Amino acid sequence: MTLTPGAGERDRRRVFPPLPTARGRRSFAETWWGNAWVEALEGPVRSATGRLARGRTYARGGHVGEITVTPGRATARVQGSQPAPYRTSMDIAQLTRTEWDLLLDAAAARAGHLAALLDRDMPTTLADDAAQAGVHLLPSPRDLTPRCSCPDWGDPCKHAAALYYQVARLLDHDPFVLLLLRGRGESELMAELHRRNAAQATTPAPPSPPAGVPARDVFAAARAGLPPLPEPPPVVDRPGPVAQLTHADDPAPGLDAAALEFLAADTAARAAHLLQQALLPDGQHPQPVSPVTLSVADDLVRLAAAEPSTEIFTRLSFAGHHRPASLARAARAWQYGGAAALAILDTPWDPDPAYLSAVREEIKQAWDGQRAPGIRVAGNWLTIIGHDAQLRLGTDGHFWYPYRKKHGAWWPAGFPHTDATAALSELLD
Repeated sequence: MTLTPGAGERDRRRVFPPLPTARGRRSFAETWWGNAWVEALEGPVRSATGRLARGRTYARGGHVGEITVTPGRATARVQGSQPAPYRTSMDIAQLTRTEWDLLLDAAAARAGHLAALLDRDMPTTLADDAAQAGVHLLPSPRDLTPRCSCPDWGDPCKHAAALYYQVARLLDHDPFVLLLLRGRGESELMAELHRRNAAQATTPAPPSPPAGVPARDVFAAARAGLPPLPEPPPVVDRPGPVAQLTHADDPAPGLDAAALEFLAADTAARAAHLLQQALLPDGQHPQPVSPVTLSVADDLVRLAAAEPSTEIFTRLSFAGHHRPASLARAARAWQYGGAAALAILDTPWDPDPAYLSAVREEIKQAWDGQRAPGIRVAGNWLTIIGHDAQLRLGTDGHFWYPYRKKHGAWWPAGFPHTDATAALSELLD
């Protein structure tokens, strides 16, 4: 996607044409700074509002018109349910003169910062260095103020939310949009950075500290005689093939070769995943995984989820006294959410009724003026009457799991979502 500013002063006023539709995209941002912008919008205060789901729908569907970005503000017209579009804007707190001095000093301190900005990249080290100096370049939820001509008093309303999400796409392609929102244009910033870089180049370097003995040399001397550690193994994309144990001419008596091959392949897949996590580059840390002790029945479902259409699946079904359809349904739950999804497949629980009532009201409000369908609440189940659709709250009280009725039974229908309205919107789409 090419973003070309329209007419007007490029440095302090940038105009972007309407962005193309983004249907099918699960995320509005691809860069770390774009995702940080979305996280500021979807902060803990606003994460439960159903208006964000409608805002995402509006943004994906091309309802946001031309976007004008000036210091501290982005404005656009957003087409809602009425014939005339609404005038929508978002204000963001600008940095003070002192904060700009600290930020520019941090940017000029490393030569790579200037080169990255010229390449339309926002290095994480720049944001970290600025934060250490007391300047937070990325906004927090309290830094964003929505305004809209619609009658909705939501914070934000769905039209303002659509503008927020489209700005995230602008930031992905040009981080100078963020710097302009914070108060400075590209030309003046680059001129000031070049000036500060030149000033640093002419400043005499401080005297070198007295020579000493590197700590690594002392450590190496203490470890003298020990062989060096071997190089780590190469990163693998997928586990290699397991040994073939079945031979038509020479079957091993008493050995279930097919089952043993399947278990070996499962072990290899898990070992490859652990190796990939261990060999991640510096700065990339895997998500911590809480240890889960599976019962024999749950582990049987996990194995069935790995091979849902083989002879092994049939044998697992027989061994676990499952009907094939029942095991397939449990395997589907495991594929979407692991043990947490399996825990609510056939075992309902009773969450806080006030929370469920609030979620039901949010879903009704997000229907954008149309008559919302009836919602039946039973335990942790929200059933949408007349749509064969259902949401189930996980036992952690945070994730909603979508379900769809199939052959008279409720089947898992997608990955979990923290926003019940967004989960239902994707389910009904």
